[in-house]
Amino acid sequence: MEGNHTHTKFILLGITDSPCAQTPLFVLFLLIYIVTLVGNVGIIVLVWVSPSLHTPMYFFLTHFAFIDICYSTVISPRMLADLLSEEKTISFSACMMQLLSFAFFATTECHVLAMMAYDRHVAICHPLLYVTIISSRVCWQLVASSYLFASFSAIIYTWCTFGGSFCGPNRIDHFFCDTVPVLKLVCSNTHSSEMVIFAFITINNVSTSVVILLSYISILRTMLRMCSAQSRARAFQTCASHLMAVALFFGSAFFMYLQPPSSHRSLDKLASIFYAVVIPMLNPFIYSLRNEEVKGSLVKCWRRLFNHWQHKRVVSCRTRTIHRIIES
Repeated sequence: MEGNHTHTKFILLGITDSPCAQTPLFVLFLLIYIVTLVGNVGIIVLVWVSPSLHTPMYFFLTHFAFIDICYSTVISPRMLADLLSEEKTISFSACMMQLLSFAFFATTECHVLAMMAYDRHVAICHPLLYVTIISSRVCWQLVASSYLFASFSAIIYTWCTFGGSFCGPNRIDHFFCDTVPVLKLVCSNTHSSEMVIFAFITINNVSTSVVILLSYISILRTMLRMCSAQSRARAFQTCASHLMAVALFFGSAFFMYLQPPSSHRSLDKLASIFYAVVIPMLNPFIYSLRNEEVKGSLVKCWRRLFNHWQHKRVVSCRTRTIHRIIES
């Protein structure tokens, strides 16, 4: 990473400078982070143990949940520690790695959402060719390509953000090392860096949005040609969860990044909390509460666990009874 920088560390100003608000916010965001981990790990485990969910759609969903865990973990632990710390410093290298990791997982999430839309398009519009088009090999190729492109994009974002000279203030007006607040501290001209970052984010968000939009236009046309109202309802039901996840993620991403740097306001910090902390918590609920297959598999898993527990309890009671008879 080239560029003349004189700072060895930065100071994150955090979410708020009010001491009274920091403890309640710590408790709130700790609960959100715990729910995020439990919910997304639960989705991964549920898909793993349920044979009925071993399909391409849920293969993509497990990667989606894994990405949510990772990019939430890039932000939340550091944010929680800073809420209880008076000295909110972060080293230059740690700040750079945080942005690199966050950009990588956020970019990957965009592409996974586009893959999930394409998967639904094939399932609804070309059901007879679904197994051939969305094969296991194709699924792995799509996921691998998304990780590869995200790696390249994240390196570009990080190089453009930290490639300048940091010779002025070292106070980042944010709760993590994001592109926009870090670029404000660069002493050299950042216009070219901002244009490159804006171009890559535009290409990434717009290209994946176009895939999603075209997929759902095709899905809508197919649904309108369906004779049965029940078939239309079933087709819509399989897409509802994904549409909600897309609306939440892309809505906040477009608001945050696809605007000129001069127009960024204090409201951006609230938007960052939403897409970096809150959305990863909401996604498991969206996919579990709005999806009949997931709910059905969850009920079956609970029944199996309960029956197993009941069986162990009965066996344990019988064993104790036998021991009492023998002893008497």
